[in-house]
Amino acid sequence: MSSSDNQPLYAPREPIFPRRVKGYYRNLKWWVMAVTLGIYYLTPWIRWDRGPNLPDQAVLIDMAHRRFYFFWIEIWSHEFYFVAGLLIMAGLGLFLFTSALGRVWCGYTCPQTVWTDLFILVERWIEGDRNARVRLWNAKWDARKIRLQTTKWFVWLLIALATGGAWVFYFADAPTLARDLVTFHAPFVAWATIGVLTAATFIFGGFMREQVCNYMCPWPRIQAAMMDPETLTVAYREWRGEPRGKQRVEGAGDCIDCMACVNVCPAGIDIRDGQQMECITCALCIDACDDVMDKIGKPRGLIDYLALSDQEAEANGKPPKPVWAHILRARTMIYTVMWAAIGVGLVFAMFIRADLEMTVSPVRNPTFVVLSDGTVRNIYDIRLLNKLGDDREFTLSVVSDVALEITLEGAEQNVVTVPANETMLQRVYVSASRDTPAASADRTELRFWVEDAITGERAFTDTVFNGRAAR
Repeated sequence: MSSSDNQPLYAPREPIFPRRVKGYYRNLKWWVMAVTLGIYYLTPWIRWDRGPNLPDQAVLIDMAHRRFYFFWIEIWSHEFYFVAGLLIMAGLGLFLFTSALGRVWCGYTCPQTVWTDLFILVERWIEGDRNARVRLWNAKWDARKIRLQTTKWFVWLLIALATGGAWVFYFADAPTLARDLVTFHAPFVAWATIGVLTAATFIFGGFMREQVCNYMCPWPRIQAAMMDPETLTVAYREWRGEPRGKQRVEGAGDCIDCMACVNVCPAGIDIRDGQQMECITCALCIDACDDVMDKIGKPRGLIDYLALSDQEAEANGKPPKPVWAHILRARTMIYTVMWAAIGVGLVFAMFIRADLEMTVSPVRNPTFVVLSDGTVRNIYDIRLLNKLGDDREFTLSVVSDVALEITLEGAEQNVVTVPANETMLQRVYVSASRDTPAASADRTELRFWVEDAITGERAFTDTVFNGRAAR
């Protein structure tokens, strides 16, 4: 048996203590964190006046009534194709940005990255920078270590609680649910959701961190298919940095092997080893390296956003391509066109959709009924959907090449009132006199019409009338 057979299948996590760094990309990440967290925490509290019969929360997922509200947009459950379209756009957008700029989503806007950054900020604020955190990690448990760790975990827990709490506000009226939570009158599902999300945020952002990206997220393994030699990503100019060393001798590269790029990396990798699955393209190593280059009087950009094709060109003394040449290429343009086409299609579908919809379901048990005077009757269940903000009266009628009569159950003059933003099921009877062709034929085509008495908007649905020959 070889020695490799005795090796464990799982390697315990080595703790990573990223060092504080300043620079352009670190500042950009702070801004992205502030904007994304601000949107997440504040959006449920934005009010939007839709009228007296509709919720006034700007963004609301109304599970009880199976509707989604986004400012002036209202999506019903049967219009899920809008959500599907947005998900497809999100996927294409991810492909587009990855093919152009690598894992820029992972490095700046992924929730795992944002909350991990926030938790590391709290950790650094309470325990100190990298060296202080390493010493504390290796120290024995005493009163000071217990105090610092307990304080850190408490702040983490508050952030995690706010995260889970903010999520449930998207599914109910935020002020009402907040009052119910404070008074302990909120439903169990709200408490359960907050508990699960709080625990997940606390564990993922505080303890698992890069392991979520490496082991739980599929995107690191997919990214290779989205990238090519023209993709701009964080890379090390090996031709310029090697041979590395702390001693400044003739023929040495610009890299002094200070390990600054490794010490600031939240994934704990060495970008000088080339492209790696664990790299999230956060670009903090660029800031760290540029700072060192400034101190030793060398040009910036030893670690930078660059394409593999540029690296080969620069190593041969050729100038790199401009950034736009890497971004505006066939692959990214195809993704952009597909993304824009779906977006335009969704907008077009949004503008042409009707405020009045009707579906017809023939009752086929029995297929038809013959009355005492020989009249043949068919029964239909018509579902009327009123998307407007007030109650509306709708007139139902039937059109066919032969004479047919329509009667509405519980309604006079074929007029029904549908409440605002509601769906109403109406039973309808269509009859054909005994001597008419429709009464004796197998099938007769007909069309149901519904008309809004106020706006005049109309909708129709085609179906068939079954006569005696349909036995």
